[in-house]
Amino acid sequence: MDIEFLSRFQFAFTIGFHYIFPPMTIGLGLLLVIMEARYLYTKNIVYEKMTQFWIKIFALIFGIGVASGIVMEFEFGTNWSNYSRFVGDVFGSALAAEGIFAFALESGFLGVLLFGWNRVSPKVHFFSTIMVFIGSVFSAVWIVVANSWQQTPTGYHIVNHNGMYRAEITDFWEMVFNPSSMTRLGHVLLGAILAGALLVISVHAFYIIRKKHIDISRKAMKIGIIVALVASLLQLYAGHSSGEVVAKYQPAKLAALEGHYNDNEPATLYAFGYVDQEEKKVYGLGIPGGLSFLIYNDFNAPIKGLEGFDKGEKPNHVNLIFQTYHIMVAIGLLLILLSIVGTILLKKGRLYKVKWLLWIFVIAVILPHISNQFGWYSAEIGRQPWVVYGLLKTSEAFSPSVSGAQILFSLILFIVIYIFLFILFIFLLTRKIMKGPEDNDHNTDMNQSAKREIPLKK
Repeated sequence: MDIEFLSRFQFAFTIGFHYIFPPMTIGLGLLLVIMEARYLYTKNIVYEKMTQFWIKIFALIFGIGVASGIVMEFEFGTNWSNYSRFVGDVFGSALAAEGIFAFALESGFLGVLLFGWNRVSPKVHFFSTIMVFIGSVFSAVWIVVANSWQQTPTGYHIVNHNGMYRAEITDFWEMVFNPSSMTRLGHVLLGAILAGALLVISVHAFYIIRKKHIDISRKAMKIGIIVALVASLLQLYAGHSSGEVVAKYQPAKLAALEGHYNDNEPATLYAFGYVDQEEKKVYGLGIPGGLSFLIYNDFNAPIKGLEGFDKGEKPNHVNLIFQTYHIMVAIGLLLILLSIVGTILLKKGRLYKVKWLLWIFVIAVILPHISNQFGWYSAEIGRQPWVVYGLLKTSEAFSPSVSGAQILFSLILFIVIYIFLFILFIFLLTRKIMKGPEDNDHNTDMNQSAKREIPLKK
């Protein structure tokens, strides 16, 4: 059994499962801030019920996300000991910052968010909601910084420690603001906001179809669609900026993303296609010179192709990289279209009457997750054969003392446990959705609202 493949597959599976949940907490965190701000501004009890309902959903997603994420830190030590030894100084700083500035902030104020609705003042509760959202964003900041350093390492030097080489930080802020960190952070956060917005839109579109919780659902869908429209349009710029960084610092990845083999020739921008890795050709629909124009504003600008790299310096799974990247882009464009159509119908007052579109919104909840997952796949597989670009290859990073049988056994256990966790998550989420915002555990009658000293309006 190939230890490197099994180690990579196990980590890809565990992080892929875990990454279902953090984007939703980031996106929902922003929408909770907007919902509660609307409640404080309008004093409308509808926004109170809406906020309380989504706080419960947020808590469920947060809990499953924490449970599924813990195992990955152990995998660094068990399956990737050489990697951990090499990047420990860099990753240790970023992960320590995440624990101190992000997780502590998010989890600390989460208790007030969940249990403080009638125990603290409205402004204190709103402040806690903002802190939970900021904490979730900071968590993404430090994880993306650590991962981006692997893509474009800066602010370090290599030292020989007892006969083994390792990277040590020479400039912490140069490491943090490495060439790809900020563009990739924007790209990741906007994908997360879309995941949260589409979840809200999906649930409330379902309620409107079922003719339940109509008033709450109309207001919630309006918030969700506006957020989705802004985030999806900004994602165009963020994605383009990320592409420019890849072109400058990871040219082999750029060539793989579009299946560009011929060296120093204009590169086609494909809408879709299939990469024949044997023939080194792409069969598909594209704009000749389109990638060259996108990167250099010149249809005739040459781009280094995969043939220009040595065999050990370029990714092998070009068609997989091509497909995951283009699916991500296609979904991003589809979300822009859905958001624009939804916004137009919302302005015309017809959105809630177009049943076929409401059903599309119900199903579309899965689209940001597919896009987020495939975006990471194309980025990480495209970085191969490097685990730290230009410094450490994946074949040198795994633990030599762990056997293939041990990894396979733990992988099977993880699959079983995570399937159980996912079934439990879907069951609890479905139960909360079917129960609905009108019957949430926090009573929202006139008396309790009066305790919070907020007059009510219809």
